[in-house]
Amino acid sequence: MRILSGIQPSGEAHLGNYFGAMRQHVELQARGQGLYFIADYHSMTSVRDAELRRRLVRELVLDYLACGLDPRRSILYRQSDLPETCELAWLLTTVTPMGLLQRATSYKDKLAAGFQPDHGLFAYPVLMAADILQFRSDLVPVGQDQKQHLEMARDLAVKFNQSYGREVFPLPEPHILEEVAVVPGTDGRKMSKTYDNTLRMFWPEQQLRKAVMGIVTDSTPVEAPKDTAQALFQLWSLFASKDEREEMFARARQGGLGYGELKKDLAERMLRFFAPMRTLREDLARRPDEVEDVLRDGARRARELAAPVWAAARAAAGLGPV
Repeated sequence: MRILSGIQPSGEAHLGNYFGAMRQHVELQARGQGLYFIADYHSMTSVRDAELRRRLVRELVLDYLACGLDPRRSILYRQSDLPETCELAWLLTTVTPMGLLQRATSYKDKLAAGFQPDHGLFAYPVLMAADILQFRSDLVPVGQDQKQHLEMARDLAVKFNQSYGREVFPLPEPHILEEVAVVPGTDGRKMSKTYDNTLRMFWPEQQLRKAVMGIVTDSTPVEAPKDTAQALFQLWSLFASKDEREEMFARARQGGLGYGELKKDLAERMLRFFAPMRTLREDLARRPDEVEDVLRDGARRARELAAPVWAAARAAAGLGPV
């Protein structure tokens, strides 16, 4: 089984990325051949600084490797190392109905968040479809917020196949990560680089502690019962066992639990949880050439898988020599 997913280097990876995607990607390595890409083409809709983009790509590769992605079992590659993906996106663009893109909820959400309505943002689902279809992927793990994009990829596969009378692209199946709750940010909204409300796994200890102590809570006094639906409790729960959660929530409902106590405990749990990964990441960061070798080898292996699909799509569309 061929599994494909990617993550955009539009900012430093955070708890939302880890619990929402990266952890699942590592676990899925046992189920089949994984292809995971750093989506630097996609990041061009929000990052307009070349050196920043390169740095964010390097940081994200280090994060993935530190979190357990094994480049011997999976293929980790940089999206822009396969420029043919953009040609395939153009082939798909020519059969993409405008109405399909106009219905994209993520595009509307980005505009509401203040993004400028450029073509890259509008056509984002077509490039994502090319990412998926070029490998004839069997399984695409996505969260609920990306489910519509996968449905669009399936629609474009059908549209292309019907337009040229050839079954170039099989239909990928979604693997919806239903069990993953939305990870709240420090301000209570969804954790997002856009909102600047993130907690980064590998921040220096003092920076991490300061950020955790800054998590927004209500003004309930220590002796009063607490609302456990707040972001602080949800974040703490990510690092606690079922029994620990039940005990802590009972204390909160009875009163006498201070938010400061819970924040300090959360910081300690985060530091312990990510300590082995932090050590590995620091070691990898001292060997940048080896990290680049991982991407180079990943691109080579990814190209071998995608090349027959690129050729089949070009042949179906009548491009190139006979």
